[in-house]
Parts: sequence; C-alpha cells; structure tokens
Amino acid sequence: MRSVEERKFTLRDGTGLFYRYWPGSSNKAIVLLHRGHEHSGRLAHVAEELNLPEFSIFAWDARAHGKSEGTQHKDVTMSTFSSDLDEFVRHIGTCYAIPAHETAVVAQSVGAVFAAAWAHDYAPQIRCLVLVSPAFKVKLYVPCARLGLTIWNQIVGHFFVQSYVTGGALTHDKVRAQSYATDPLINRPISVRVLLGLYQTADRLIEDAQAIHIPTQLLLSGSDWVVHNKPQHAFFERLGTPEKEIHTFAGFYHDTLGEKDRHLPIAKAREFIIRHFARPPVVKDLLDADKKGFTYEEHEALRRPKFSLNFAIQRLSMNTSGKLLSKGIKLGIDTGFDSGATLDYVYRNEPNGLIDWVYLNAIGWRGIRIRRRHLEELIGRALDLVKNAGLPARILDIAAGHGRYVLEAGQAAEHIRLRDYREENVNDGRKLIAAKGVNAVFEKGDAFDRAELAALAPKPTIGIVSGLYELFPDNGMVQKSLAGLADAIPAGGYLIYTGQPWHPQLEMIARTLTSHKAKGQPWVMRRRTQLELDQLVTAAGFKKVEQRVDEWGIFTVSLAQRT
Repeated sequence: MRSVEERKFTLRDGTGLFYRYWPGSSNKAIVLLHRGHEHSGRLAHVAEELNLPEFSIFAWDARAHGKSEGTQHKDVTMSTFSSDLDEFVRHIGTCYAIPAHETAVVAQSVGAVFAAAWAHDYAPQIRCLVLVSPAFKVKLYVPCARLGLTIWNQIVGHFFVQSYVTGGALTHDKVRAQSYATDPLINRPISVRVLLGLYQTADRLIEDAQAIHIPTQLLLSGSDWVVHNKPQHAFFERLGTPEKEIHTFAGFYHDTLGEKDRHLPIAKAREFIIRHFARPPVVKDLLDADKKGFTYEEHEALRRPKFSLNFAIQRLSMNTSGKLLSKGIKLGIDTGFDSGATLDYVYRNEPNGLIDWVYLNAIGWRGIRIRRRHLEELIGRALDLVKNAGLPARILDIAAGHGRYVLEAGQAAEHIRLRDYREENVNDGRKLIAAKGVNAVFEKGDAFDRAELAALAPKPTIGIVSGLYELFPDNGMVQKSLAGLADAIPAGGYLIYTGQPWHPQLEMIARTLTSHKAKGQPWVMRRRTQLELDQLVTAAGFKKVEQRVDEWGIFTVSLAQRT
C-alpha cells in the first residue's frame, strides 16, 4: 500500500480544497478527478491499482464535494471547476516542483468534461489526458427535461436537482455499489446552473474539439445507464491531436474505473501514461495557423459572400428600426461594432430602451463585460507583483480605445500611458482622464510598429493588449506587436493579453455586423485557439502565469511574465 497524505490548499477566492497526495519517487505527477457527486476517496483505489510508484498522485475533492469547502451557489458554473483545476495544477507546480509537462490527468464523468474544457480553454502543456466516460450528455429520461429545467430556472431562479443515480446503476461491484449508498460524503444535489452548463460546455467542446492538441485517451462503458455514448465518439473523431485512442468496455456501467473488471480500463490508462512519458512532450506548432488549419479554413469561408434570408432580415432590421430604437446599434453602424466607442458603450451598459437592452445583453457583449472584470483583476494582480518585485508600476495599453477599464483599475500605478491609432479615441480618452483626475497620458500610436513601441520612455513594467489581436487574422502583425512589447517591457515585467478562442455567434457577426477598419465592410474574425495565442506570446519572450475565462469560453484574459 502506498502512503497517502491529506492536505488542503486555498483557491484565490478563498475556498479551501481538500486533496489526497501519494508521494512518488520521481518528478512526475498524475491528477485524478472524481465523477459528479463523489470525492477523492472514491478514487483512492485507482492510485493503488495504476501501479505507478514513480508518479506522485494527487486527487482532490472538487469545491462543494467531499471534505472541500464551498457551495454550488448561483455564480458557480462549469467554468468555475475548470478554473479551480488550473489553480490546482499550478499549485502542484509551485509546491511540489512538478511542472505541467510532467503531469497527466485522469478524469471521470463530470470531471472529464471540465478537464476537457480546461484543455480547450487554458491550453495547459500537460503530457496526456485520460477521459473516462465523459458526461457530455446525461440521460435525464424525462421527456424535454433539459428544456423544462431551463424554463424553470428562468422563472424561479437558482435551485438544485436531486440525482436519481443509484450504486447499482454505476457498477456491477456489489461492495462498491453499496458503499455509494452509504457514503456520507456523497453530495447528491447538483446546481441547475452546473447541470445546464454541463450540457452547454459539452456541446461547445464537441463542436470545437479540434482545438485540443493534448494526447488524449477515452475509456468508455458499453452499457452506460447515466450518459450517452454517441457524443463521446463525436468528440473523439474531432479531436485535434493525432495522438488519440478510444476503448469501449462491453457490459460496463458508468463507473468505469470502479467496475468489477476495472483492471481492464486501468491497464489501458496505465499503458497510455507510460507510453507518453517515455518520450518528449508532443506540442503542435501553431505559429502559422493563420495560413493553414481549421481556424484558417473557417475564416476563409466567412470571408466568402453567402446569402441567408435570416441574416438579411437581421441586417435590414438593424439598419431601419434598430438604429432608431437602440443607441448601441446606431453607434455600431456609425463607428463599427468593433470600435472603441462601441466597446465603451458596452462597458457602461446603460440601455436606452428594450431593444437596446436586448442588444447589450447578447452573449458576446455579456462576455465582453466579464472580460473587463477579468482585465481589472489581472491589472490589480500585475500591480501587486511588480511592486513586490521592487519595480516601478508603469502601465502601457497599446490599443486602449477610450481606456476606461485601465483608468479605473490602474489608479495605483505611478504612471499610465494609453495609446490608440484613431484620433477620436485619443480625444475621448483624454477627456476621460481629465474627468477622472488620473495620472495618465493618452497619445496616438501604432500598436503594430515594433520600433515605435520599443522606443517608449519611461519603460512600462505592465503592458496591456486587449481586444486587438482578435480583429486581425495575420500572425505576422501580431508577432511584430508582441516583439515591440517585449522590447519595451524589462525582464520581470508583465503582459496582459486577451483572446477569443471560440464564439457562438461568429457567422452572425460576419454576416450582419460591420467593422471600424473599413466603413461598411463585414466584421470577419479569425479565431485563435488559446494554444496558438500562447505560443505567439511565448515566442516573443513571455511566460504565461495566470488566466481567466468567462463561463461560455468566449473571451480569455491572460497574464504573462517577461523572461
């Protein structure tokens, strides 16, 4: 029997997470993630049965599960668990000196879904990923249950759904089935937001699985009473990594790693992990993803004209009644829906009527406002880091729009420099500086001119590039901009950058909205996966240290240190 220790660590929101730790003999790790309702004790046998004594093994109790703190309140979503996982793996790296590229993740059921979301949204450089019976589509058995839960959630607000699953539906192992019924740490209620978010996250992951390049193994149960198998196969087929394999175990119920014959899937997981640790990490180079690959092909398709009655009606309504009844729509038509003026209007979120309220509450604009909150969090974090390092706190935003979020979040900085290439943004930004009384300057400048950025004085210690690179498909332009930022920011300084790895309305935007870059022209964006964006930042001389993402996986905000 391996020795096991019980430990805790604290998330940035103050929630304490309990985890079990089995020390290993080498600098390698396996992270085990339990299924919904359960806890790390239900996976303790896997730590033994994998028979990999050289690996340190970590198994947490997810927040609001087992011995961990927290509740599934209305603000907890599936993305909360992915964020917690990112912090947990970083905690392992900091406290146990085991880097992500020496780590494997083995995740079951609901844990497998948020592990896959973490792989997609955060692009962690882990060695491999084992997904066991991922709950991409739960069998609810009641007709129209998902629709009914959605409507009821809208009517009454947040509530909990009681799990119908019994131990006998999970495994043929009678002892394990009985223990499921009597375990006092099993948490049967699940938040309706988490349950509905499980479906939404799964749909997004299946649609965009090409963005996942981590070597991945799927272990499925052939007689699963809890989740559907078809979405699992669709996800596997679309995975972006060539290093993938799938195994289905006939007659197995949902608790694949807790079944009577669990030695079969555990042996497959063990072999997969050993094989991928026996060779150097496989990392796909995406620096030329603007010239080939699935996001390039998607962008080319969006550039081509295409008639759609639905989009034609949307364009007509926006250009007639829309601009009369909504200040936001009129501003977008006049200045571009991606302009600094539009962004500032979305940030302020002060609708002038029902149509404007509907416009401002589109999922993309809601995501933008969450992005602003994440930007403000990481600006505060970067200010603390540079001050603790004894560096001057000087902020540079190279494409600030009106600069509202920087002026409000960066007031503790000793100097703020805002830049934008549009004269009207510079003028409006200067008015905002005067109104707020902040120590800042606003000047006209080119965010893609390396020499211009490199020559700035005094040198910034915190660089910000927000909402800019998403508007330009060409990686060459982005590389010039990042090189200029790397020239300007000294070693030990920080870069805050945003990304848009996915968007549910990408085609609607391309077919109905216009860009500020060329008046009246369609706003066509090429998505960059988080891995592609991180590689561009790394190539410029920065190392990502933290990240945030909204609950829909649309906008990311990352913090990187100049190396």
